[in-house]
Amino acid sequence: MEQELVNLQNQAKEQLATIENDGQLEEFRIRFLGRKSQFSSIMKGLAEVAKEDKPRLGQMANSIKKEIEALYDTKRQEISSNSSASSADNNGIDLTLPGRKPQTGKLHPVTQIMNEVCSIFESLGFSVAEGPDVEHDHYNFEALNIPAHHPARDMHDTFYVSDSILLRTHTSPMQARIMETRQPPLRVIAPGKVYRCDSDITHTPMFHQVEGFLVDRDVSFADLKGVLTIFTQKMFDRDLELRFRPSFFPFTEPSAEVDIACVMCGGSGCRVCKRTGWLEILGSGMIDPEVFKMVGYDPEVYSGFAFGLGIERIAMLKYGIDDIRLYYENDLRFLSQF
Repeated sequence: MEQELVNLQNQAKEQLATIENDGQLEEFRIRFLGRKSQFSSIMKGLAEVAKEDKPRLGQMANSIKKEIEALYDTKRQEISSNSSASSADNNGIDLTLPGRKPQTGKLHPVTQIMNEVCSIFESLGFSVAEGPDVEHDHYNFEALNIPAHHPARDMHDTFYVSDSILLRTHTSPMQARIMETRQPPLRVIAPGKVYRCDSDITHTPMFHQVEGFLVDRDVSFADLKGVLTIFTQKMFDRDLELRFRPSFFPFTEPSAEVDIACVMCGGSGCRVCKRTGWLEILGSGMIDPEVFKMVGYDPEVYSGFAFGLGIERIAMLKYGIDDIRLYYENDLRFLSQF
């Protein structure tokens, strides 16, 4: 038995010297240190040796087992260290480094501006209402004083689903929908997507708009100017000069285009504002009495104003973006700036 223990010790040392990976190391453990290992088989024969030899052989067996276990642990640490170093050398990976934090998404710049516009008007007492993208011709045109023969329909380049169903060309249909079901006073904005057959560096077939209107007794154009002045000051974080130019919209009378002093040059004239010092931001006006009649309001009692602005347009002015198509290309280099 003594010779068997010595032979086992020598075999273990020789095999450990040739081990190079975890698989070979596991085979060694099973062969020499496992429950059914050669060492266990030898130890079972200890019961058959002479009584006077048992203490010596038992002490020898324990000593050899501890030596084999120590050599096994040393080899396991050596293989583990070599594996980490090899992995770092071959793949450029250092397993001791902390993990990388995952990248978090951000709101799209159009969504950010939409939320900011809604927040500003809500602070002025306006409520937010949303309506369907697929709209009836009646609400999109007829109820807004744009009958079938009206030339203003040509301004909208409409996507028609059928003769009476279309993709809304503005969010103004919410004006008629709300006034049909509610009585003044009203302060409402209607944000959402709108659709027109148009596509170039300043237009897309789908874009975002906010329609706003206020209806009450004794509402004047001065109230409209006051609301829009506060909006532009909060939106662009500065006291910008406003200019109201006479214009035409079928559902407002009088109507006005609203310009602001160029946010790039401050009104001195530059390439962005085409040397005029002004940038157009929205359309507005006093709600036409004909619109009130269609929803059952008495134009002799009530008056109101309405306005509409394009979110992409506001974002372009605020962030200095010169091509509207950048919003929809999903280029992270562009989107991550916001």
